[in-house]
Amino acid sequence: MFERARNALGIEKNSKFVERVLFLSFPTALVFITLAAFRLVDPMLAVISLGAVVMFNIVLLFPLTFELQQIKRYVTTLSNGGEFDESKMTLSEKDAKEIVDAVNAMHRFWAQKTDMLEAQTISDTAVLDSLPDPIMMIDRAGNILGANLSARNTFGKNITDKNVEKLFRSNNFINAVAKVLNKESKSENLIFYIDKPVNQKLYAHIKQLPWLSKGKAVAVISVYDLTKSMKIEKMQSDFVANASHELRTPLSIISGFIETLQTSAKDDPDARDNFLKIMSEQAEYMSSLIENLLSLSKIEMKQDQKPEEKVDVLDIVEEAGEALSMKAQERDMKIKIESEDGIPEITADRAQVKQIIQNLTDNAVKYGLSGTDVTLKVSNCDKIPLSKSFKTSAGKAVAVAINNKGPKISPENLARLTERFYRMQEHKDLNIKGTGLGLSIAKQIIIRHNGNLTVNSNNYNGTTFTIYLPVEQ
Repeated sequence: MFERARNALGIEKNSKFVERVLFLSFPTALVFITLAAFRLVDPMLAVISLGAVVMFNIVLLFPLTFELQQIKRYVTTLSNGGEFDESKMTLSEKDAKEIVDAVNAMHRFWAQKTDMLEAQTISDTAVLDSLPDPIMMIDRAGNILGANLSARNTFGKNITDKNVEKLFRSNNFINAVAKVLNKESKSENLIFYIDKPVNQKLYAHIKQLPWLSKGKAVAVISVYDLTKSMKIEKMQSDFVANASHELRTPLSIISGFIETLQTSAKDDPDARDNFLKIMSEQAEYMSSLIENLLSLSKIEMKQDQKPEEKVDVLDIVEEAGEALSMKAQERDMKIKIESEDGIPEITADRAQVKQIIQNLTDNAVKYGLSGTDVTLKVSNCDKIPLSKSFKTSAGKAVAVAINNKGPKISPENLARLTERFYRMQEHKDLNIKGTGLGLSIAKQIIIRHNGNLTVNSNNYNGTTFTIYLPVEQ
């Protein structure tokens, strides 16, 4: 009977409606059974009365059970993140309506809180991703729980869930992390080195998170790359060392001549003029030396910056030929320019490309035989020759070959041409001016552009320096 009543009224099976009716009817049933047992009430009348009580309890409990059932469905739907049409709810009891209103208010409150937290999370993530240095959150075991964009770009896209011991193979770093995780120290700072993916000098700050922090994160690691500053420091020290070493000789010469002019040669006009001429040449050499050293340092500082300009190589070659035409005429030489059709623009640093082409053309005029021609030929190249000492681009390139006619350069000299301050003894004997830095500068420019520089020299064709510059970086 109770099951039929429950089904007819649309009450859910797990609503315990039957149990509640029986529970309320039990005391009355017990009374009627007792009365009937002692013949104080007619048994038939007792059964009819008990049935009436049960029906009364059904009518009494139905609205409450039905409304509780609706509230349950409503709350369950909300807790699962679903939408519930309140217009389909039929609530008559005041208390039930108040419960629904309270649930609605609570739902709106937490919905607002959730939106705020999501917005805050997005904002925090954006802030962390905008930071230039890597930042990582780790758990008690040293596993990475989260990392900002810089960390993912530096150490790999999939560093989450990796252990920092495998990411940074440095005993000093691992020991510092262990101290913080074991609560032996609240924070640790250290400088350490890693060799993968490239050699890097890093500074790390490891700090415990407050115990109130949410989630499993217990510490944060921020890493600063000191490699670039280390390179700059090395370049500065190299500059000072090179300048000090190379300037010592001309300064000694000038100092010696000044002393001579102040003493034994002060009344000798011929000696004075000769000494002043030599001093002027040495001062000019020092000026060129410092200028080349500064140029070399600037190029090295830009080594990690990718060139982005669109450059017309043929235009630069023509500018170099025009700029050095007067110097060539002084030696009864001509500068000839040849070019294939369809030379494309390349992605490069125009100022540096101009510097290397003009420098090599100047060398060709300076060291070529008087009365001969210097030829600059621009051509397309399908592939850049590989270098043993630096990376070259794999794509198409533009080649600039600069040829002069002169004595063959020996293999021993060819191997050392791009060394800093290296000058061939033959050129020193002929008193040809130079600092020995021009080809070293050219090499650094070539390295930055992922190109190549080759040299071929023989007695028949003379010497040809060929610059290979990739069309795209």
